[in-house]
Amino acid sequence: MWLLPVLLLFLVQVQFSINEENLMRGTEGKALVVYCKYPSGLESSVKLWCRGKNWESCRTLVKTTGSEQLVRKGRMSIQDDHSQRTITMTMEELQRDDADTYWCGIEKTDKTKSYQLTVIAKPVTVQCHYGPQWETFVKSWCQDADLNSCNILVETTRPQLKNIVSFNQEKHSFSMTILREYKNL
Repeated sequence: MWLLPVLLLFLVQVQFSINEENLMRGTEGKALVVYCKYPSGLESSVKLWCRGKNWESCRTLVKTTGSEQLVRKGRMSIQDDHSQRTITMTMEELQRDDADTYWCGIEKTDKTKSYQLTVIAKPVTVQCHYGPQWETFVKSWCQDADLNSCNILVETTRPQLKNIVSFNQEKHSFSMTILREYKNL
């Protein structure tokens, strides 16, 4: 029975970065910073950041030289802090098609960590004003130009659609903030 805790402790110690969250969210147009920790003894190894579903076939975006020098390539950068044993990766000006699986890893080892990036489009807020005679009427956000056949996404009598539209209703006006996530699953 004591073998199981010892085995679990061993597995935790070999994990690349067990305390890191695997899901990343970034806003379109903004920068995203990701930190990866690595075990002692690998400070001078080449660290890399790559993109793709599998570590074995992912495309390297940027990699270190084994030093602590900042390396930039396009919108990507990577830097290694040997004393903290942490790789810092930055992706500037996030775009919708950046949504994907990313890996931080150490070259020529099996020490890897994957992240799933979701890019959030810039939110758009629309404010609608109405007269007091419409106060008791249902307000709707509709997807189509034809009011008779439109697809109602959300209305004041129903709960909002998660991450799509939200209402903030005040007297004689309401605003809707449209949020959209982009994933590449």
